[in-house]
Amino acid sequence: MHDKDFARALSRLALLATLALVFGLAGCKVQTGDTGKDGKDAAAPEAVPVEVAPVGRRTIAASYSGTAALEARGEAQVVSKTSGIALQVLVDVGQHVQAGQTLLRIDRDRATLQVAQASSQVGKLEANYRRAVQLAEQKMVSANDVDQLRFDLTNAREQLRMAQLELSYGNVTAPISGVIASRDIKPGNFVQINSPIFTVVDTSRLEATLNVPEREIETIQTGQPVDLAIDALPGRSFAGTVDRVSPVVDAGSGTFRVIVAFDGNDALQPGMFGRIRIRYDQRNDALVIPREALLDDEGDPAVFVVRGDKVARTAVQLGYDDGPWVEVRAGLKDGDRVVVAGKAALRDGSAVKVLAAAPAKPAGATAQDAR
Repeated sequence: MHDKDFARALSRLALLATLALVFGLAGCKVQTGDTGKDGKDAAAPEAVPVEVAPVGRRTIAASYSGTAALEARGEAQVVSKTSGIALQVLVDVGQHVQAGQTLLRIDRDRATLQVAQASSQVGKLEANYRRAVQLAEQKMVSANDVDQLRFDLTNAREQLRMAQLELSYGNVTAPISGVIASRDIKPGNFVQINSPIFTVVDTSRLEATLNVPEREIETIQTGQPVDLAIDALPGRSFAGTVDRVSPVVDAGSGTFRVIVAFDGNDALQPGMFGRIRIRYDQRNDALVIPREALLDDEGDPAVFVVRGDKVARTAVQLGYDDGPWVEVRAGLKDGDRVVVAGKAALRDGSAVKVLAAAPAKPAGATAQDAR
């Protein structure tokens, strides 16, 4: 019995070992299969989150942009044509004045006396001349004496006009209409002849001068519309025109001068520095994309276009460049979606997950509206 029990126990152990081996191999197969499946999932690329914008149509303008300071079209230094004590200063800085308006009155007592003396001398010579003419008719005065009296009378009249002119210099007037920009005199000060005492600036029209590269000489023309943006006045735009274009190119710099003009207002002031944009052409219903969709590489212009759940790097031919918008002449079509955010993590064929689509501007909107 003992030997039989021992043999039975050995058989049971052998069976258990066999079953353990079978289940172990089965477990290995299952584990191997799961690992293969998990390995495949781990190797699958993760979708890159991106933002896209649709390719659309709008009005786009071709333009040249530059920066320049505003200058007053007219500026005058007011000087005195005579010397004397300033009796009245009638204007101050910031006041608007008209051409011919009196700004300062100077003491004219001496000039008034000179006018009186000259007027008296003219009266005396006129009486002497009339008597001489009568006596000459009676042959009692020679013709030479009459001629001398006529000469003296003419000279006295000229001296009277000179004295009257000197008297008028006591009222210093504005040579142009504008705003008093500076005042260098106070009541009671002694005014020196030809010394500047006021500065008058005509702010009704402001100008800015651009030095434009010679390649633009055929595109910039007088009368073209101009947009002005001032950093000190954010959110505002001012309209102007090209006023004058120099036909001569500077050989040293390769540029020519373009003067643009703007109507003056309370906001624009001489000396302000602004960004100027001259619009010299415009295309209606142009195919455009946001500038931010362009790839920041040094190759040919290209964008990432979403096709299904992947992106395709697509070369584009660009046209006009208008602020935040760029015209596409070839490479895209209406309805294409281009990536505007998340481009740095993408390669051609990358899987993407579109987060949101940027709202499209209505067709026909202008670049100015976009700003």
